[in-house]
Amino acid sequence: MTRGFFITGTDTEVGKTWVSAALLSALKARGHSTAAMKPASAGCVETPEGLRNEDALILQRHATLALPYEQVNPYAFAPPIAPHLAAARIGQRIDIAPVKAIFDSIAPHADYLVVEGAGGWRVPLNERETIADLAKVLDLPVILVVGMRLGCINHALLSCESIAGHGVKLAGWVANSILPDFAELEENIDTLRQRIDAPLLGVIPHMTELDAALAAGHLNLNHL
Repeated sequence: MTRGFFITGTDTEVGKTWVSAALLSALKARGHSTAAMKPASAGCVETPEGLRNEDALILQRHATLALPYEQVNPYAFAPPIAPHLAAARIGQRIDIAPVKAIFDSIAPHADYLVVEGAGGWRVPLNERETIADLAKVLDLPVILVVGMRLGCINHALLSCESIAGHGVKLAGWVANSILPDFAELEENIDTLRQRIDAPLLGVIPHMTELDAALAAGHLNLNHL
């Protein structure tokens, strides 16, 4: 198995990219070389170099291995909608096989390869396959980012059940404080800690802008 992690979330906008950047920063601080991928993204902006996704650019910057953007983010789409719908708009189809080929070409050159999904665990990639299928094909242990907000307990537990149902290892989960004043934060974390059969890897405090090194300080990699 390639050493690395697949970062998924309980929903969109829960901080997968920030946790991925924090993980890359923490691994670098331990002396490891890293690479990163975001196989599919939507909501990209047009640049002279082509479509670019902000999250993918963050991953590219925080990895130690310099990769062409097209390897970091093979499928990039402009509309800020689900990737399979964005692909269909332009008559394209997201396929897992090319992503796996890029993944396999990168893996030997870094100690760890961090791959960030799109949206939540069951977001479709095409008419049949989902993010869950991609994670299974890449054969990486999963880190679940839980956006701490109302409904997060249900979303987290359902995600964990589905991860287990796909036969993928849940390496751990991260509680990300996406709201500045979420009531009962500690109580919600304790509830999840009692019910998720994987270690809590860290609690990221509410941050108004990304500081990967600061966020990395709130992660405990000793459980990985």
